[in-house]
Amino acid sequence: MRRLPPLTAIEAFVAVARLGSVKAAAEELALSAPALSRRLQTLERFLGRSLFERRHQAMVLNGDGDRLLAQIAPLLDQLSDAVESMTSAVEVLRLRLGVLPLFASQRLFPRLAELRAAHPEIHLDIDTGAHGVARLGEGLDAVIALARDVDPGLYARRLDRNRVYVIGARSLIERSDPVVRPEQLATLTALVHREMPDTFVAWRTAAGLHDIEPLAIDHFDSGALMLEAAAQGLGVAFMHESHFQDAADPRLVRLFDIEVVSPYSYWFVCRPRALQLKQVRIFRDWLISTLGSETV
Repeated sequence: MRRLPPLTAIEAFVAVARLGSVKAAAEELALSAPALSRRLQTLERFLGRSLFERRHQAMVLNGDGDRLLAQIAPLLDQLSDAVESMTSAVEVLRLRLGVLPLFASQRLFPRLAELRAAHPEIHLDIDTGAHGVARLGEGLDAVIALARDVDPGLYARRLDRNRVYVIGARSLIERSDPVVRPEQLATLTALVHREMPDTFVAWRTAAGLHDIEPLAIDHFDSGALMLEAAAQGLGVAFMHESHFQDAADPRLVRLFDIEVVSPYSYWFVCRPRALQLKQVRIFRDWLISTLGSETV
């Protein structure tokens, strides 16, 4: 049997290739950055060639790295599927799903009892970590992602179309100088989600208010915390209409009656070959029929 490099070195290579960063890959694999770098070096020494162009705070595949990733990534997916099939009970179909916490709490979990009733054989492993799409095939079968668009090499179905709302505390319209004009944003902090970095600019541009600048822009990686910050009067959140409506928080109001279509949508995403898995197909069909049909 031909000698192979350590599987841990291959795993490290694929993680860095997909995430573009040693730091991000180390976090995904629960390693220190130096330990992950050593694994990469082990693989490169084994192959006798470099696989990356190392740039400031980024790792970019070179030609050799591109060719290697294209050949081994599908094989790793097959290995993951084989191990999963051997460790799961025959009667259980387990789906490893990546999903953002706010979507999970507002739109997915209120309906999961329906899924269990219709398909008791489906069991979900929920992962709310970042970089979900990049981890498809590496611990995740499918992802519900928030994005402008999706890599055409992946299978994707849009789940909604939304509008950008400016969401603030009710006290902002009940005070002596109520916030009723967009120009008053100059005195307020804008709250923006890292998965939706262009919401403020998109809203400002669509509203024809190019010169408006907020007092500051604070970034969050949690939609639930953004809504709470807005309710506490710490700023105004640029989020989706569905986020506001599903929150049903009496402390919050929509500011400014300006219609702005969001550049972002929620998508069901998986690798094309993942559709060979029965649990992926069942969950996709259920998700689209119960959630996607409401808003697309």
